[in-house]
Amino acid sequence: MVLFTTTNIVAFLTLMALEIVLGIDNVIFISILSNKLPAAQKALGQRLGIGVAVVSRLILLLAINWVQSLEHRQLFVIFGNTLSGKDSILLLGGLFLISKSTYEIHDKLEVDDKKDTDAAMLTLRSMVVQVVLIDVVFSLDSVITAVGISNVMPIMVAAIIIASGVMIIFAGQVGNFVERQPTMKMLALSFLILIGSLLVMEGWNPEASQDLHLKNYIYFAMAFSFVVELLNMKLRRTSEPVHLRNRPRLSEHGGEKS
Repeated sequence: MVLFTTTNIVAFLTLMALEIVLGIDNVIFISILSNKLPAAQKALGQRLGIGVAVVSRLILLLAINWVQSLEHRQLFVIFGNTLSGKDSILLLGGLFLISKSTYEIHDKLEVDDKKDTDAAMLTLRSMVVQVVLIDVVFSLDSVITAVGISNVMPIMVAAIIIASGVMIIFAGQVGNFVERQPTMKMLALSFLILIGSLLVMEGWNPEASQDLHLKNYIYFAMAFSFVVELLNMKLRRTSEPVHLRNRPRLSEHGGEKS
C-alpha cells in the first residue's frame, strides 16, 4: 500500500485539523471540571482526563469494526424513530453535555461563593467518572469522523495520535486561559452546549444532520464567536474583568448584605 499519495496527504491534514478541534472541545470540558477539584488534585485530574481521552480514542480506533457495527445495530424505536447503538450513545452523550454545561453556567453565575464553595467541590473519582462518560462520546465521534474521511488505518492512527499530542501539550495553557478569562469561560460553556446540541441532532436524525451540514455551521459559528471575543478582550484589556460567582448576596428586602 502506497501511503504518501496526494489523496492520503490531504485526508491526513484534514483529519488532523478536525481531530484537534474535537480535542480542544474535550480539553475545555476536562479543564472546567478539573478546576472544581481541590487545588492539590487539579493537575492530577487534568492529566487523568487527558489520558482517558487519548486511550479511549486509540482503543475505539483499534476496535473500528465494532464501532462500525454500532451504526447498524438497531436498539430502540422512540416516537417512530429507530435508534442504532451509535445514535443512542451520541443522543445520551449530547443530553449529558447540554445539562452539565447548563449547570456549570448556573453554578458560575448564580451560586453564592461563601455558602456553596465547599459543596461545589468535586471529588477526583466523580470528576474521572464524568470525564469517562463524555470521553466515550467525543472519542466515538472522533473515530467515526476519521473513518468518514480516510479508511486507511495508518493515516487515522497518525492523525489521532498527533491530535492527542496537541491535547496533552496545550491542555494546561487552554485550561489556564479559560480560567483567567470569565467571559471566555462562559463562551466555552456555550460552545459545549452547541456541541451537545449537535450530538443530539446527529443521534436523533443523522441523515438530516449530514444533509444540512450542521457540523460546518456550528464550527463556523464557534470560530466566529471566538474571534469576536478575542477582539473584545483586546479592546477591554485595560479594564478589570468580571469575577464569576462573586455577586453580592441580596437580603429578603432587595438590599445588599454585607
